[in-house]
Amino acid sequence: MSQTVFHLRLRDFELQAERQLDASLCTRPIAIISSHHQNGTVVSVSKEGEEEGLHTGMKVSLARQMSHSARLLPYNSALYRRLNQYVYSIVQRFTPTVEPSGYGKFYMDMTGLEQIHKSHEQAGSKISNIVQDQVGLRSVLGISQNKLVSRISSAVVPDRIHRVIAGNEARFLSPLHSPVIPTVHQPPVWKLIKFLILNRVCQIQSIVDSSDEARRLFGAYALPLTQEVRGQDLSAVQSPMMKDHILEQTVLKEDTNDITTLWSEIKQLSEQVAFKLRERSQVAKRVRLEIHYTDGFKYESKGQFLKHDNTTVLTEIWRLFEIANARRNRIRTILLDISGFHQVAQQMELFEKDTKVDRLSSALDIVRKKFDFLSIHSANVS
Repeated sequence: MSQTVFHLRLRDFELQAERQLDASLCTRPIAIISSHHQNGTVVSVSKEGEEEGLHTGMKVSLARQMSHSARLLPYNSALYRRLNQYVYSIVQRFTPTVEPSGYGKFYMDMTGLEQIHKSHEQAGSKISNIVQDQVGLRSVLGISQNKLVSRISSAVVPDRIHRVIAGNEARFLSPLHSPVIPTVHQPPVWKLIKFLILNRVCQIQSIVDSSDEARRLFGAYALPLTQEVRGQDLSAVQSPMMKDHILEQTVLKEDTNDITTLWSEIKQLSEQVAFKLRERSQVAKRVRLEIHYTDGFKYESKGQFLKHDNTTVLTEIWRLFEIANARRNRIRTILLDISGFHQVAQQMELFEKDTKVDRLSSALDIVRKKFDFLSIHSANVS
């Protein structure tokens, strides 16, 4: 039995969420911004805002000059998180295997459910209708036999529902722009793609038809690139157990590549993660750090936490950040996804081994448990 994967995408999720909250915003130009500070940036913009000259990545100070009628709204993580969780609970009714892939994006494994619905298109239409009726958000749906093609379909095809028939994956991808392929975003591959002017997927497909030529050009990236441009993806849809993931994300008040500012943000993220790990008395085997840049590109790196003290966690996160930060562009968002937890044995020591740093962390933990994490901060000294 071939696999069937849906990718539900609520386009302009943040904008739709804000308009659902305030109906007066439905017809006026709006933009989601990282901060009201003049050096903040536009994260998302409505079509009405685009018509007035606004675009993502624009400085808030320039956005105010370009449009006096546009409503500039601060990024509301709490609203988006709650709404996303509600949509997640809705799509879970159709299949037990749902994998969230960001705000307003969900993979759904519909394999074997053909007996319940007359067709995949009918099932997709029913899902989209229920989401719109109960949440008021419009969606598009990509259907194929794997996650990669379904996700690309929902991103590039304007149709409400689009299905890529098994065997037509390479033909579907061939006319698309090269950046839809994930491996293209790897720095060495991207430099070569630009140098050779490989603007379309079909041009990459013609190169990888010769495995020797592909290896000479792309080296270690040849195999994943070949599989992706042919629409091959063996990764399974996995339902995350939310209690087994720690997700921390920061949207910078202004896009920046200033190392001092980034160190401060990384330090705060690491303290939040270390605090949660100590609460659980656990360490983590899988740590994924993701960086989103002003121009929409994203890079990631992976590691693990062998201990849960502040120093160890900060050192590892900063190491992962330096690996992932391979571009000179300004950074907009930093995300941490931690899983694969292991319990730490709580054994009494014969001799006292606590350092001043350990005692300070314990003292901070006591205050944060009683009040709130943000109620106290350690000194920001790099």
